Amino acid sequence: MGSSKPLLPWFGATLVERQVEALLRAGVDIVCVVTGYRGDEVAAAVGGSALFTDALLNGDRRVVMAHNPNFKDGKTTSIRAGLAALPTRLGAIAVLAVDQPRPASVTLRVLESHAASGRPATSPRFDGHGGHPLVFDGALMPELEAVSEAKEGLREVMRRHAQQINWVPFDDPIVRLDLNTPDAYQAALKTFPDPRPSR
Repeated sequence: MGSSKPLLPWFGATLVERQVEALLRAGVDIVCVVTGYRGDEVAAAVGGSALFTDALLNGDRRVVMAHNPNFKDGKTTSIRAGLAALPTRLGAIAVLAVDQPRPASVTLRVLESHAASGRPATSPRFDGHGGHPLVFDGALMPELEAVSEAKEGLREVMRRHAQQINWVPFDDPIVRLDLNTPDAYQAALKTFPDPRPSR
């Protein structure tokens, strides 16, 4: 991409700010932001954000930071770093990369479906393919803590529970949106629903 993805401009803020905002609006109790490259700048963007109002950060809802010094070793190191910063007992764990922006409504639907399903893992699905966010039952925490690049990360956990996955059908490709290239980023800016309330 030629720049730090979390710091990309995204509808009047940085991408990481809008991601955290969307997760909070979807009802996530604790949002853990895992930093790596340019971690100080990402942490400053989140810590100084004006998007997280009292209405979003109420009760026990909060945003926590975790730095991953081993980010160059793969995504699984960030998953493990994030889990280490969370309480040991959780009802459910949602995993979403910063370059996979999702409207709050999408995440809320996936979370609600997961809670109603009683299944160990939930994934949105579009056109026969899985998407994100992935949601795991808190009982799978030990399996998530053991993910590694050698074992294909979260794919291994999903395969282990393949017969029990709760698939949530979507008719919108947004559940598979991934900002991997400058062209994908520019295209997403034109099609992603503007999260700003005045728009």
